Amino acid sequence: WEEVSGYDENLNTIRTYQVCNVFESSQNNWLVTTFVRRRAAQRVYVEMRFTVRDCSSIPRVPGSCKETFNLYYYESDQVIATKGATFWTEAPYLKVDTIAADESFSQVDFGGRLMKVNTEVRSFGPLSKNGFYLAFQDYGACMSLLSVRVFYKKCPSVVQNFAVFPETTTGAESTSLVIARGSCIPNSEEADVPIKLYCNGDGEWMVPIGGCTCKAGFEPDNGNICR
Repeated sequence: WEEVSGYDENLNTIRTYQVCNVFESSQNNWLVTTFVRRRAAQRVYVEMRFTVRDCSSIPRVPGSCKETFNLYYYESDQVIATKGATFWTEAPYLKVDTIAADESFSQVDFGGRLMKVNTEVRSFGPLSKNGFYLAFQDYGACMSLLSVRVFYKKCPSVVQNFAVFPETTTGAESTSLVIARGSCIPNSEEADVPIKLYCNGDGEWMVPIGGCTCKAGFEPDNGNICR
């Protein structure tokens, strides 16, 4: 891999990581990120934007040419990768997926500056350590990695049934439901307990249970206020 200047789909100049050793067999080229802090995340999402050259458009290319690459991660409680270290060949990486391009480009496309940028999102978890590294393994493709965005999902703070629920991070699995306990808003009292909501894997609230009601002498105003 090497860092080079390139263009995005809008022909803006950007810095990318590129590899294209398609005429040499047995490729095993690794690109590793810096240490990424986990923060509150139990499950992490990785959005990758990249371009891949169509192997059939390369004259006399051997059969070892690929149009895919692998995504890996490695959890750690501290920074352990340093420049010049053999970390990427020794760490027990966990494979997330093999990433394939929906669209590849030929030399004709590239000459006409018709960039076919692919966007793929993958997720992994559960995570428990302080952070992690991402690794991208090339094994014979001609490609450019334009950008990588790492994020996690959460349900925003919300008021429902006269109860307030705190911002809640989603669970370790995409199907996880995380319970958030609610507390009554000012001038209200518990009407039905327990008071809780479930935060699903997409960062959306669902299945409200219980709630509060305005105290005597107060009345609802605008749905979730007691005056």
